[in-house]
Amino acid sequence: MAKAGLFDRALRQLFFNENDNSISYARKWIGFKIEFKKLLSDAFIILTGIFSAGFGLKGFLLPNAFLDGGAMGISLLLAKVTGVSLPFLIVLVNAPFILLGFRIIGRQFAFKTTIAIVLLALCVAFIPYPQITSDKLLVAVFGGFFLGAGIGLAVRGGSVIDGTEVLAIGISKNSGLTIGDVIMIINIIIFSVAAWLMSIEIALYAMLTYLSASKTVDFIIEGIEEYTGVTIISVKSDKIRAMIIEKIGRGITVYNGERGYGKSGEKFYDMKILYTIVTRLEVSKLKLEIDKIDPNAFVVMHSIKDMKGGMIKKRRLK
Repeated sequence: MAKAGLFDRALRQLFFNENDNSISYARKWIGFKIEFKKLLSDAFIILTGIFSAGFGLKGFLLPNAFLDGGAMGISLLLAKVTGVSLPFLIVLVNAPFILLGFRIIGRQFAFKTTIAIVLLALCVAFIPYPQITSDKLLVAVFGGFFLGAGIGLAVRGGSVIDGTEVLAIGISKNSGLTIGDVIMIINIIIFSVAAWLMSIEIALYAMLTYLSASKTVDFIIEGIEEYTGVTIISVKSDKIRAMIIEKIGRGITVYNGERGYGKSGEKFYDMKILYTIVTRLEVSKLKLEIDKIDPNAFVVMHSIKDMKGGMIKKRRLK
């Protein structure tokens, strides 16, 4: 067996007690490596999203006094009306959404989102992006595209750089409105205020920018569904079931199934099939936890447009 690299050894000595029994130590080390690789991957995706959003803002929207929807639209509108620095407003406007995200999604999400929003503010403040064009149509379409790509990549990395989606999730849980309905209402208010304070033309271009951004977000994160249905087939279904209940805080349904044909060929035996529903902001965490337990688990995900009954709201974790 080849010797572990110096980096692996250093990590083991730093984070683990090698006097633990071999099975416990091996499980901890495998779980740590999966989580560490996932953290690096998420960090790279979020950073790419931040640079993309910064390019959309400084290369297209800001030089041409354009607006967008959501928390970014509120920040841009306040910057134009009050003259306050946009980087400061990006952090200030998103701060309440970060606190809300901490309550309804979790600590890790709030931490990632805080870092992402602060980095976006620094990116807007200090990186000298060139102005690409002054054509209003191109500014609206491509400014929205790069901003939407940044928002979508941030979500793929397990955070957000525009907090209105977190607010929409919170409101939808306590009302009959869907997440899409809430986001639409928020943006109608933003565009109406823009039309009143500035001009109808600016509001119309802001709508076009928002449409471009929202469609790009949809493309990046594969759908704007509020919830994602997840079917999991694994020989370690009991451990995965416990993880979903205890760590994710979601309800779960267990089907009795029969193994058919897989990578190991024909093997007929009874097994449990798990089905759960999570928000798309929880998908990344769910996949990570499944990989820790069974990297070979067969996982199928599909969008859910509407549902009723069952344990839809997240269970309060102890």
